[in-house]
Formats: sequence, structure tokens, C-alpha cells
Amino acid sequence: MDYDAQSLIDAREHPFVLIDRNYTIIAANHAYRVAYGLQTDDITGRKCHELSHHSATPCHMQGEHCPHLHVMRSGEPDETVHVHFDAQGQPEHVRLKGYPIHDGQGNRLLGKEIHRMPAPVQPAAGHALLQGLSPRMLQVRHDLDIAAQTDEPVLIEGESGTGKELAAQALHQASARAERDFIVLDCTTIPEALFESEFFGHEGGAFTGASARKTGLFELADGGTLFLDEIGELTLPQQCKLLRALESGEFRRVGSNTLRRADVRVVAATNRSLARMVQEGSFRSDLYFRLSVFSITLPPLRDRPEDIPILARYLLARMALRPHHTASVGLLDGKTETLRPLCGCGATRWELTPEALRQLVAYPFPGNVRELRNILARAAATAVNGRIDACDLLLPAAIDDAPVQGIRSKPVADGASRIGTLSAEQLHAVLSAHHGHRGRAAQALGISERTLYRKLRDAQSSGRPQRSE
Repeated sequence: MDYDAQSLIDAREHPFVLIDRNYTIIAANHAYRVAYGLQTDDITGRKCHELSHHSATPCHMQGEHCPHLHVMRSGEPDETVHVHFDAQGQPEHVRLKGYPIHDGQGNRLLGKEIHRMPAPVQPAAGHALLQGLSPRMLQVRHDLDIAAQTDEPVLIEGESGTGKELAAQALHQASARAERDFIVLDCTTIPEALFESEFFGHEGGAFTGASARKTGLFELADGGTLFLDEIGELTLPQQCKLLRALESGEFRRVGSNTLRRADVRVVAATNRSLARMVQEGSFRSDLYFRLSVFSITLPPLRDRPEDIPILARYLLARMALRPHHTASVGLLDGKTETLRPLCGCGATRWELTPEALRQLVAYPFPGNVRELRNILARAAATAVNGRIDACDLLLPAAIDDAPVQGIRSKPVADGASRIGTLSAEQLHAVLSAHHGHRGRAAQALGISERTLYRKLRDAQSSGRPQRSE
């Protein structure tokens, strides 16, 4: 039985194109032409990456997951999230579904269906985590958007510094519970003996030292979100008590027989593998499955280097929005004067030189986004005329000898030798940024407080750039 191929693809609700092995679009449906404001002649015969990505090369050559490549190689369907350009030439997030289709000669084609996604969870103030357009971050933002539409528990996994709490905050702000409280419980800080009291609260006189009634965190989160940070640190007895509350929403304060209820949405985070802990017997399987209705994994920064320029510029822009602080600092000769703002030149914004950006992209960031933020804050304090050069970054690893993924490199030199060329003004700017606290300023510069003291003394006496011994 013969079919009209064009009428079949026109029957599809979402934009749909047929692409041959050479990335050439050979057909597009009516929904595609309407969505992108194009006529058939503007579509067929063009490369899919040229039309969708405004790129002369396929997306897999740009480091992205390519449905075309996957389907052509495996013959299996594929699904991924990409950024395409819309009819106005603006980037938009889309979910692509690729299917293997064969023509009358048996040639394999790609049938690509495009689901135009609603605006994903938007980065709120300070949510540096969500900046970036790498495929993995697009997936994270899509997953957060989907999870925000429900009240089911969410498990966020990722290395330290990837921004698990920021992701939980963004999830809360995008949910129907945004007007209620976001309560944080750091599971690493609560002794087992005090867990019930902190989590469920207690009545006055329930135990020695309980002089008054206390509302627990579970009850405080009623109607809102309870964020359980580093949940993998809870002991098995603590996990059992938590599970009962999550399954029923019911609890009793310590010292009370009254059964209470709370409507709580739970988001848990961990930098450990809970699945492995379940296998080892150190985490309850029933609690794991209760928490991981939605499971979201935050990628380490080294796995999305294309996002580093976006993150860096965002973080520097956030720094520029902060009010400049000045501090009266007692100098070594006993005089007091007001130091200049955060950037020694008084600049209100910073820019990275191409070499500084290259080194940031090449650096593996074992501390992830948190480490990037700290490196930029330190560099901004010493930058000249708001221009951050490679020498201002003071990266703790040799860029040209990049470490194996996930392994921290040893510093190539101590902080004193790398900071010896800073001027007196730059040293004072760093001190000002830390409100005159020499210990914090020295830590930011990667040197000892005694070395900082000596360099301030030498710089004051000579007024010339100082070299370390």
C-alpha cells in the first residue's frame, strides 16, 4: 500500500523534519513551517545544523549530543535537549526526539520531532549554578522545571560545590510553594540524640534543658519545602524516623502524645552515591526510593567547560552589583586612612582577558562553581583597571599540565612567589575587600598572614613593587 509521505508528517502535531545521512533536510511538516516562519524552499536542501544551530558544522563537532549521529550509527531512537534558534533568531530550548526511518530504497533517515519547551527554571539572583547552555545544564534546567510542577520528593546528587542547595532553592521558587518557607536542615550537624527534637520539635520539660516548647523544622516547613542537605550522613535510626514522617506527613513532638500533620515537600541532596550506600547497607532502600521519585544529577564544572565563560561573566557582573565597601585600616606606622573600593582602580565592573579565559576553561575546578566564584573574587580584588589577566587568577594548578579528571593538582609554586609583583595599592585593595582583616586577606591571596604583613611593610617603605625572597 502506498502512502503520501508529506501528508503523513503533516499529520504530526509537533514540528517534524526528515534528514538524510549527510545532514540535509529533505522534508518538513506544516507545523515546522508555521513554527519557524519558513516556506518549503527555505528548508529543504539545507543542513539541519545550519538551520537549527546557525552553525556550519554538526552539533556533535561542537561537543553536543547529536541525535542524527546516534540514530545513524545505532538505528535506535534518541532523545535529548538542545538550544535552537526560533523564527526571530532568538535561542530557545527544545526537546528533540529522533527516530530511524527508511525510505523506499532502504536508506536510513532521521525523523526528528521538535518539542518546543516552556521557559525553564530561570536563574534567580545568585543562582550561578543555572547559568550555561551546555547540554547537561539544559537537561538539569528541564528536569527542575518538570519537578517544580509536582509535589513529589526530589533527590539532587552532585559533587561538593556544584550548587545543590541553589538548585533546591530554584526548584522551590518555581513551584506552587514559592510563597511559603524554604527550610534547610544540614544533616551533618545534628547529633543522633537531638534529631527528633530538631526535626519534630519538643514540648517544654520533655527532657533536661527543654525549658520551653520548640517547633521542629518539619513543622516549620508546613506548606513549603524542606531541604535535607547531605542526607547520606544520617544514621539508620535517623533514616527510619524520617521515613515515617515522609510517608504519612504525621509526627509527634518529643514529650507529646498529640499526632500532628504537616504538608511538606522534601528535597534531599547528597555528594555521595545513595544507590551504592543502599547496596552496602548503610542507607535504607525504602527511604532511597521514597526520596528519588525525581532524581537530578548536577554535573561537575569540568564536564561542562563551555559554560565557564558564561558563568565567569555572570559572577563578575554579580560582583559589580554589590555596593563597594571601604574600610579604615590601621597601617603599620600607626596611621589610619580609608582604603579604596574592592577593585584597586575603583572600577565597577571587570572583564577577563582572552588568556585569563583560556586558563579558566582549561582548569579542572575540583571545587566546581564554588571554586570559580572564589578565584574570580580574589582576582577582582587585584585586577588593574578592571581587567583580569591570567596572572590575577592565581590558579592553584599548572594549566599546561592539567590533572586527570577529578584529581587535584599540586600547586606549581607557593603563594608568596606568585604574588610578589603586586603593588602596595593592590595589596591594600585586597585588605580593603576583607574589611581590614589580614588573616582573610592572606587566605584569599594564598599566602600566610605573616608574609602579607611583611609585604605590606616593605611596600609601604619603598612604594615600589616587591618581589618575594
